[in-house]
Amino acid sequence: MAVIELYDHPVSPCAQKVRLVLAEKAISYEIRPVDLGAKQNLTPEYLQLNPAGLVPTLVVDGQPIPESTVICELLDELYPDPSLRPDDPLQQAQMRLWTKRLDESLHAACGALQWPMVMLPVLAKLSTEEAEALLAKVPDPVRRERQQQLYRQGMAAPVAVAGINTYRKFVVDMEATLQSREWLAGDSFSLADTGVMPYFQTLRHFCWTDLFADLPAVQGWYQRCFDRPSYPTAIGEALPAPVLEQFAVAGEQAWPGLKAVIA
Repeated sequence: MAVIELYDHPVSPCAQKVRLVLAEKAISYEIRPVDLGAKQNLTPEYLQLNPAGLVPTLVVDGQPIPESTVICELLDELYPDPSLRPDDPLQQAQMRLWTKRLDESLHAACGALQWPMVMLPVLAKLSTEEAEALLAKVPDPVRRERQQQLYRQGMAAPVAVAGINTYRKFVVDMEATLQSREWLAGDSFSLADTGVMPYFQTLRHFCWTDLFADLPAVQGWYQRCFDRPSYPTAIGEALPAPVLEQFAVAGEQAWPGLKAVIA
């Protein structure tokens, strides 16, 4: 049996989707917390495991594996029962199209909305010079520029406006798909669903579920996903109640401004 370690942060959607797969398959693993507020992800020790400075990182028998989509597919290969990939090749292709879209658009959109909600209160405790110096250490130039823009402009930043519109387009497209099927890739719960679930957890944390309140098929999918036993194990119990209350209050305050810029 492989020794599995997960370098993790409870709020990270990418870490959440890996935890969901681990929970669906009842895989035993050790959690290695990474404090993103303290920028532990930018320490030399962590960058040796994950040069991009991102969470999660999965370590299997001492070998680090970055990139959450790759990690989830690896886990499904290593632990094939229950399978989280459809048997039908065309449905497998649909699954990968959804996970590809997560990686290419929704994840950055979520980051542009979630990051200021979580990180601005942390950075507010630093001087402007200290905060700017910390952000300058982010290794990826695109992510660094996005975080700098959000630090300076908050939820009024263009990337936040684009983010909420990307989110809305994504859930509208989900509605069209889910009108004819129970799960995103077809007949069975798959890595497409475990991949998307954390981005709905973000909406739930910040009380932004009005984003899909007019989409009944998405609402049904949401309820089916969050009724699964893996949800409380992997996501639902990850944060203490006071933190969830802070997120809810901050999210409710931010929502009118976000709603106003949805095209």
